[in-house]
Amino acid sequence: MTDLLPPLKPIAMKERISLIFIEYGEIDVLDGSFVVIDKTGVRTHIPVGSIACIMLEPGTRVSHRAAALAARVGTLLVWVGEAGVRLYASGQPGGARSDRLLYQAKLALDEDARLKVVRKMYKIRFKEKPPERRSVQQLRGIEGARVRKLYELLAKRYGVTWKHRNYDADEWGSGDLPNRCVSSATACLYGITEAAVLAAGYAPAVGFIHTGKPLSFVYDIADLFKFDTVVPVAFKIASQQPGEPERAVRLACRDVFRQTKLLQQIIPAIEDVLAAGGLEPPETPEDAVGPAIPNPKSLGDAGHRG
Repeated sequence: MTDLLPPLKPIAMKERISLIFIEYGEIDVLDGSFVVIDKTGVRTHIPVGSIACIMLEPGTRVSHRAAALAARVGTLLVWVGEAGVRLYASGQPGGARSDRLLYQAKLALDEDARLKVVRKMYKIRFKEKPPERRSVQQLRGIEGARVRKLYELLAKRYGVTWKHRNYDADEWGSGDLPNRCVSSATACLYGITEAAVLAAGYAPAVGFIHTGKPLSFVYDIADLFKFDTVVPVAFKIASQQPGEPERAVRLACRDVFRQTKLLQQIIPAIEDVLAAGGLEPPETPEDAVGPAIPNPKSLGDAGHRG
């Protein structure tokens, strides 16, 4: 039986392929391998343990055994809508560790520490120190103005007509081509960023700039890399006006993630921005009860289940 198999050793996140998209197929485990079976019965083997994130588009079915195998090897499954934009659900490849979750929450709840983390994010993102004596809300306003300017500059560089960032996930076809390309590109970035956040043992919902959403911290971290990776890709594809822009964007993002070794950068960036808060991780209470079954050592990142 599957439950009696020895625990697998997840590959470290930085050593994985970033992501793949699957549509119109049944995903199962056959002969111990992760496979996709299309409507004609053709089998395509997927190296699930070496992939950070698998985006499941409409028309895809996943067996229980496949979902269990993905969880055991630390690969995030994300159920998305057409073009990979709407996110319906995701399966955790590891999940937050209690010590890291408490550390993250401690930073988010301390006003001074949170401001320091936000200032560090600003510095990484814009390659300069933020203005002094500004609140988080004021920095968010400055950031918004800078981001709008970056969109305009990139659109001009690639010869794309750009009005403003706007799209309706419920009416996907109503958006103009540049916005659809940007949405598809950021969805790819959010997928691998969520996988990295979970692999590092942190909680996607506990953000510092973004708050109140299930992926607030994912948005915070993804924004550190967005304008160096996926937004230029989106405008470049939009300028070419391909017949299937969303597919072209996904393939281009996959290549950029590999070329920039993005997965090797995300987890160190998470540690860097949180360390800027200047707080030590909380001490374990003296009366705390340790795990009944000690966690085995893993080759994966901190948050991966053994």
